[in-house]
Amino acid sequence: MKKRSMLMLAALMLVLSAFLSACSGGEKAGTKEKDKEGTNSGETAGKPQDGGTLVYALDSSPKGIFNFAFYDDAVDSQVLDLFDENLIDYDENLKAQPHIASWKTTDNKVYDFEIKKGVKWHNGEELSVKDWEFALYTLADKDYENSRFENVRTIEGAQDFHDGKADKISGIKVIDDYNIQITFDKARVNNLENVWTYPLSRKEFEGIAVKDMPASAQVRTKPVGLGPFKVTKVVPGESVEMERFDDYFGGKPHIEKLVVKVIDPSLSVGELKNGTLDMTAFHPSIIDQVKALDNVNVITYPGLSYYYVGFRLGTWDGEKNIMNEPKYQNLKLRQAMYYAINREEWVKAFFFGVGKPVNRPIPTNHWIAADNKDLEQFKYDPEKAKKLLDEAGYKDVDGDGFREDPNGKKFVVNFSHYATQNPTFESRAKAMTQYWEAVGLKTKLNMVDFNLYYDMLDKADKSMEVYFAGWSTGTDPDPTGLWSSKALWNHPRWVNEESDKLLDQALDMSVVGTDANKRKDLYVQWQKLFMKELPGLPIAELEETMAVSKRVQGAKFDVSGMNRPNEWWIKQ
Repeated sequence: MKKRSMLMLAALMLVLSAFLSACSGGEKAGTKEKDKEGTNSGETAGKPQDGGTLVYALDSSPKGIFNFAFYDDAVDSQVLDLFDENLIDYDENLKAQPHIASWKTTDNKVYDFEIKKGVKWHNGEELSVKDWEFALYTLADKDYENSRFENVRTIEGAQDFHDGKADKISGIKVIDDYNIQITFDKARVNNLENVWTYPLSRKEFEGIAVKDMPASAQVRTKPVGLGPFKVTKVVPGESVEMERFDDYFGGKPHIEKLVVKVIDPSLSVGELKNGTLDMTAFHPSIIDQVKALDNVNVITYPGLSYYYVGFRLGTWDGEKNIMNEPKYQNLKLRQAMYYAINREEWVKAFFFGVGKPVNRPIPTNHWIAADNKDLEQFKYDPEKAKKLLDEAGYKDVDGDGFREDPNGKKFVVNFSHYATQNPTFESRAKAMTQYWEAVGLKTKLNMVDFNLYYDMLDKADKSMEVYFAGWSTGTDPDPTGLWSSKALWNHPRWVNEESDKLLDQALDMSVVGTDANKRKDLYVQWQKLFMKELPGLPIAELEETMAVSKRVQGAKFDVSGMNRPNEWWIKQ
């Protein structure tokens, strides 16, 4: 299985409809238990056959940033997963496994990595650890603008290099083309899981300044990877064509060509039925229609994503969050808005039985998830919501049916939700506004173009006061990258000293050692603190769902994602 992309936006995944559960955070359907080997796309008896073309559909246009170092869109990630590769892998228990790279460490601070010999880039060049070193330096560069510097920051000397205080990263030592030693600033439980493990081809990016890389042809139209298929044609916003890469280190793929195309979601059932589409994520609203197709398997598997409603509590100063916005600082207001939401009803209405309410910012499938009995449930209670608002001073002063703020001024909840071709998004957003208006909070809905949405959150745009979002937590359950005071993706801009302390301790070898129970206890304490402070309101978690033609064999899915496409084959 492949590694889930670190901190992928679950809500972005929503754009892929069901494929999320996160980016992007996705929406699900028909949960069923998977066996240890994962959920299969179909019967795989018999010898795999070579040849054929597989058509894979996206229900939203990719941004077209086809490199792991620069993308921030889960649609792009789906394309990347077909033609590029991580150096390490993750199994169905989310444990790191050797893949292209293997490693040794005795103290969780100094790691010695060795990569396989003979691994080829699509341009024919052999992979070297110098390509990995190049990627680490790129992410640490002062001109690198994506938030994945967080996956390099903990390497000894990376911060000094980033700040211009050093011309080298002291913690990176290349031994030869196949061996590299990486020293972190201190021993942590998750140094391996957190460090960036996607190399960049030095040959492809030679002479291109870091600031120019995201817009380059090497990223946009002529990407080169290490995976089982290589890109042959990109039609921006429409399709990506690939052909098998015979020199793939994991074994020559069976399928000859892949065509990844964008389709209108309303056409997916018809294309699946007609056999013009082989694999796609789909919105749970059509689960029964997809299940009714006799030539398609509906695959559901555990997700690692959750949705929440966030509050703009502050701003981002370029290095850290500052909690300086007063409008939603009142805890009783946030509690009231939570009690006002009928999550059971909402999830049932918009996720068609494939999701469930979640009471913490950690998906149930992660081993650190706190037990529900240890957390406040915030079950639907509009009368309690009204009482809390009264206590907090939010009362209807002018008799118009809506509450003013404690100073007697008009109070409007400005609520944002991303807009895509998915027809249910606006409906579910309006349902949320109706819950709040039912307890007297006037609410204005703003549907924001999906391609702008997370950029606005990253920049702490003042218009994004209350917003809907989702996250996929990745293979490592540590929530630091999403919720620490210094995290760019901490979109509420929540700053809490106790939160930071608990998150740091949970990774500190001097505190937890290798004792998973000690680490989990600290994360449970953190979840209790989160639910006490409520910088965001956890809403729902979902299963991942895919539709796979029965002619496609060998595709497997589990909590870590899908198996590599070189193992897939088409029944001729």
